[in-house]
Amino acid sequence: MVAALGVVFGDIGTSPLYAFKETLNPEHGVPFTPDSVLGLLSLIFWGLMFVVTLKYVVFVLRADHDGEGGILALQALAAGAVSKPPAGRWLVQGVGWLGLVGAATFYGDSLITPAISVLSAVEGLEVEAPGLQPFVIPITVSILIAFFAVQRKGTGVVGNIFGPVMLLWFVLIGLSGLWQVLQQPQVLAALDPRHAIGFLLHHRAQSLAVLGAVFLAFTGGEALYADMGHFGARPIRLAWLFIALPALALNYFGQGALVLGNPAAIDNPFFRLFPSWGVLPMVVLAAMATVIASQAVISGAFSITAQAMRMGYLPRMQVVQTSGHSIGQIYVPTINWLLMVGVLLLVIGFRSSSALSAAYGIAVSITMVTTTLLTGVVAWRLWRWNRLAVLAGVLLFALVDVTFVTANSLKILQGGWLTLAVAVGVMLLFTTWGKGRRLGLAAAEAERLPLEPFVRSLEAHMPYRVRGTAVFLNADADSVPHALLHNLKHNQVLHEQAIVLRVLPCNTPRVDARERIEAASLGSGVWVVTARHGYMERPDVPEFIRILAYQRGLACDSMTTSYFVSRASVVDAHLPGMNPLRRALFRWLQRNAGRASDYFELPGNRLVEMGQRG
Repeated sequence: MVAALGVVFGDIGTSPLYAFKETLNPEHGVPFTPDSVLGLLSLIFWGLMFVVTLKYVVFVLRADHDGEGGILALQALAAGAVSKPPAGRWLVQGVGWLGLVGAATFYGDSLITPAISVLSAVEGLEVEAPGLQPFVIPITVSILIAFFAVQRKGTGVVGNIFGPVMLLWFVLIGLSGLWQVLQQPQVLAALDPRHAIGFLLHHRAQSLAVLGAVFLAFTGGEALYADMGHFGARPIRLAWLFIALPALALNYFGQGALVLGNPAAIDNPFFRLFPSWGVLPMVVLAAMATVIASQAVISGAFSITAQAMRMGYLPRMQVVQTSGHSIGQIYVPTINWLLMVGVLLLVIGFRSSSALSAAYGIAVSITMVTTTLLTGVVAWRLWRWNRLAVLAGVLLFALVDVTFVTANSLKILQGGWLTLAVAVGVMLLFTTWGKGRRLGLAAAEAERLPLEPFVRSLEAHMPYRVRGTAVFLNADADSVPHALLHNLKHNQVLHEQAIVLRVLPCNTPRVDARERIEAASLGSGVWVVTARHGYMERPDVPEFIRILAYQRGLACDSMTTSYFVSRASVVDAHLPGMNPLRRALFRWLQRNAGRASDYFELPGNRLVEMGQRG
């Protein structure tokens, strides 16, 4: 539970810094009255209960894919559920698109969460020292640069303090809110949902704008599911129900009680909950908590990138394993530096958490819609729940989600367009690379040379055999690898042991050791091997060869084993149906894709790389 607090609840746990303040923003056109305050508090409280507790904690957390969570894991689970008849083609395609849309919008959330979280924490300095206002942006930028710089060391470096820091955070924000509630107990009337309903009915014209601000209180709900694989569903449920939810509710009600007694506190109700001597320590603690909140979404972006690469939606990029104990702790340098540049531009461009809140919400609200729909598919097709019950539940959750999407869409022109543009760009990358890769494989299939007849022909005209083992990586285990043909043509030799290896990513987090390697001998020392790995595992080819040698009793010494790979380049003629822009993008992605030696863990001193145009 404590460990889960340190990662899973960082985002939603720091939302009191800015969420309630933004609901009281006079730009929404809602007059400041006790009834308005009670209505806003009621909306926040019942939103936490319905969206986070009922939807995510009770419903969505049941959808674990071999213990893993997240939108791509959910997509794989739903895809497996609809892969069998009588599912229609439209349903299969719909599941695929929903997963991609949810993953793409997550990147938009990964950009804005660190910016708004850290900036809102540093803004607390203005409460006690308004003269420090010019230093808020430089301090925020410095914290963020340091934060992204240490990512290469992995979350394990600071992971040991995450849990205790967030536990202290929840205790303090809960107690500070409780003290104010005791001073103004009438604020508890907001527990009555009629205040929320009455507010929406009384302020129809302003309700959508206000709901966009209310949504900030539970934007971190998606992280509860995304990080399930690290801790399991039970610790997350317990931490939410017994620590995070009570602390958040008390703090929001405490902020409401404070502004009821002192309307001047509306400028920053969170930090004004604390005495003057406690503001600076809380600013420091808030900065630590917001860094933790940022770590959750950045780690999620790394995980989604790795999963997307393994599922064929992104080209290869360097992925660094930062922990020998937790496979989920990875570092993707390209994504890290791109996110850092984007986050710094957001801070410098928007300059305040209130301005950033206009860009926040639309991306994650779309992700929430996709999560609802995909979980409904899983409940219907995989869990075999009552169809009418599933339909009713999904419609209810989707109605709330779509309402928040609509509310956040009002902020598109004020900044929400930015996260949508990021999501559209990521979708373009996903679909362009996925389609180009499929077309390239189809072109290679049309020119394939069957492997077994080729090996039999070698027996009649056997080339010169050299000592050692040659491993030829090939996408198709039944065709002759391009690198093998080139080696015979130019070097006119064949190793005494040749292994045609296909590395197959699977739509499961991890592959059972007994199913990892599938091998067959074709004679003349030629083997055809399929190695499988899950999307949470690294495709370590030398390790696959060691497993093969152990299982089959082969002599595969690491110092006499060479690895042959082909670097393919698909020509325009083999990319039908792609417009010139997408063709250019696909070629650019091909040129800048990571090397196979990095992705497959191939030793550089044993690697032979050959070009191939298809």
